[in-house]
Amino acid sequence: MANLQTNFVGIKSPNPFWLASGPPTDKDYNVNRAFEAGWGGVVWKTLGEDPNIVNVNGPRYAALHSNDRKVIGFNNIELISDRPLQTNLKEIRQVKRDWPDRPIIASVMLPMNEASWAKHIPMIEDTGVDGFELNFGCPHGMSERGMGAAVGQVPEYVKQVTAWCKKYTSLPVIVKLTPNITNILHPARAAKDGGADAVSLINTINSIMRVDYDSLTMYPTTDGMGTHGGYCGEAVKPISLNMVAEIARTAETRDIPISGIGGITTWRDAVDYIALGASNVQVCTAAMVYGFKIVEGLVDGLNNFLDEKGMTTVDDLVGRAIPSVTDWKYLNLNYIEKAVIDQDLCIECGKCHIVCEDTSHQAITSSVNGVRKFVVKDEACVGCNLCVSVCPIDHCITMKPLGEGTDPRTGLLVNPEPANWTTHPNNPASKENV
Repeated sequence: MANLQTNFVGIKSPNPFWLASGPPTDKDYNVNRAFEAGWGGVVWKTLGEDPNIVNVNGPRYAALHSNDRKVIGFNNIELISDRPLQTNLKEIRQVKRDWPDRPIIASVMLPMNEASWAKHIPMIEDTGVDGFELNFGCPHGMSERGMGAAVGQVPEYVKQVTAWCKKYTSLPVIVKLTPNITNILHPARAAKDGGADAVSLINTINSIMRVDYDSLTMYPTTDGMGTHGGYCGEAVKPISLNMVAEIARTAETRDIPISGIGGITTWRDAVDYIALGASNVQVCTAAMVYGFKIVEGLVDGLNNFLDEKGMTTVDDLVGRAIPSVTDWKYLNLNYIEKAVIDQDLCIECGKCHIVCEDTSHQAITSSVNGVRKFVVKDEACVGCNLCVSVCPIDHCITMKPLGEGTDPRTGLLVNPEPANWTTHPNNPASKENV
């Protein structure tokens, strides 16, 4: 079997699955249960110096559900740890003694002054933690106090605070980035310039979940009033993957290690993150929805996948998909695919015809010789993939490359040659990027 052990910026773990900073890592009881279940490491819930952190005694979470009530998005207004700092430090020290092979990363959020970092970083390091994660991403509550996303949205602050932390510790420093920004590369570069050993992303996204349809107030509320929170869960994964890939494929940032966060629920999600540049992954929402035991499926699934691919370590997978990520201008506009419907699998629901007829290119018939039948008209199909996306049957509709010759829709010649990643401008090894 593949070896899932990882060495992330000098932090060794039995597997690449860490619990992200949040409610699941709030105290020793939770963390002990997580390690017993098999998690590779944890990022302890964010520590701060403010003794007046008080959370609401009412709804802190709200969910976005699919039609079958599966949680696909999660909103959270919980603040950083509201437990005394010394209590957290005592518990971290004991858990680290009990689990010496499992990394504990201290998530930290302190005010924008060097004195506070000079005081608290050595104090936290003394517990035996394996590294620090700087929470520059929390979008609610703490950002209103000039911390969290209020720091992460200003690259100059990111660089300055990262440098302060590096000044007072010899441990690895990971900077957690906020997605509530136009270009993720700006804070990523700033973190690197400040001396960060790695970045983690994404933190949660500003969000309001919905309205209470009876009272016509936002939902949820505390005594009739509510506030925006941080959005996470499966729904944010595509946003996070894009940001991870941007950092991993950009010349100025591609050498900084990445810890991927956002919507990781299955081993396939982990493969997505790792293949797009992350060296390990962090999970929070899925653990809150399904419990700590999900790590068993994550470990087994990744192990089996690596074995099937002939890979022996997680490092073999890191960044494998990055050469295929490029800018739109580099796409081969001569390459043509068409949809094909497998008539043996088709249940004749008609969804493909309806969406293509109403919103696309009228490329799917609804009948053939008066008989209900759905067939793709090659001369009208643009290969948009909409029919594949809405079809309820796996593999019933697939996209097939058009053979060498002429596109029946445009009359243009089709170039059958695959992309050449050896010389592709997006390939880090290409002449343009060496």
